[in-house]
Amino acid sequence: MSSNIGIGTLITPPAMLGIVGGGQLGRYFVMAAHTMGYGTTVLEPDPHAPAGKVADVHIAAAYDDPAALDQLASTCAVVTTEFENVPAAAMEYLAAHTTVHPSPTAIATCQDRIAEKQFLTDIGVTVAPYVAIITDADLAVAASFRFPAILKTARLGYDGKGQVTVPTHHDLVEAWQTLGQVPCVLEQRLALERELSMVLARTADGRVACYPVAQNEHVDGILDISFAPATLPGTGHGEAAKLCSYIAEELGFVGVMAVEMFVVGSDVLVNEIAPRPHNSGHFTLDACLCSQFEQQVRAICGLALGDAKLIVPGVAMANLLGDLWVDGEPKWERALWQQAAHLHLYGKREPRPGRKMGHLTTLSATVVGATTLARRLRSQLTAD
Repeated sequence: MSSNIGIGTLITPPAMLGIVGGGQLGRYFVMAAHTMGYGTTVLEPDPHAPAGKVADVHIAAAYDDPAALDQLASTCAVVTTEFENVPAAAMEYLAAHTTVHPSPTAIATCQDRIAEKQFLTDIGVTVAPYVAIITDADLAVAASFRFPAILKTARLGYDGKGQVTVPTHHDLVEAWQTLGQVPCVLEQRLALERELSMVLARTADGRVACYPVAQNEHVDGILDISFAPATLPGTGHGEAAKLCSYIAEELGFVGVMAVEMFVVGSDVLVNEIAPRPHNSGHFTLDACLCSQFEQQVRAICGLALGDAKLIVPGVAMANLLGDLWVDGEPKWERALWQQAAHLHLYGKREPRPGRKMGHLTTLSATVVGATTLARRLRSQLTAD
């Protein structure tokens, strides 16, 4: 089924849905689309990518390959992305020939930390104090900035990559050189009380569905544990939903996105926007009637959005990194014997330290119970 589906028009099975990017997020999108009766095409250069293994069509080509883009545009009713670092020109080309959700403009805003923070500031959303570091002159301007701080590359940074701690202004030049003197954001390092995220879906006609706020814990910049619902004051979840819905509306976003937030004292600051399903939203696969990936299909196709409420009182998600494979295959039976645990492996061939190979979800009558169980089961996977 081909292009130019108008806003407000439903895209129904057996239409072909396209996705640029073939990692685990793409894999779950493909699986959700297949369950609903859609065909799928994945554009991903890695011939062994998880999403490519399960898609109807895997185009093993560069993301900006003209022939590959033409194939997507001519065969897919709508194209989405697995991640935000897709070449902007490629998405603009696709948008000129078929429906693309989220829009190239929204993706371009979210793939550049400077543009993203400027967008949030412009719409009145509070972010951590920051200054853009683009030229040598910006280094001098930053002399009045409050340190310690964190220097982050404006593009391509994730899971702790592309970040350097800067104790004082004296250390800034060396930190910028370490990151290749590319455009960066210098952020004030704050005393965080909580790190939160909310996954939500928005359709082209403005309908929104918000999942419960998740509370996140990171180790070395990589998400370690996420649990829901987060421990917030009585109106906290509702206020977060209003904030995140407002951001999605102002961005003109269509699809599934996540908003990462910091709690500092009584203030909630927005850290980043992920214009796609999010690692912290994996709990929705086992703890919600409609997962974030089914919701992604529904949102970009203009369907009714699914129920985003939790079906259990508490849920936790523990990432399984490649470090667990150092001494061989983890002892999966130690988790799978537990009725409340759900194992997800992504089908990646090479476990490497820091690489997300899968996750473990645990359900419980309380958030504390789910989180405790997730930690315990994960630790047992490699215990003697």
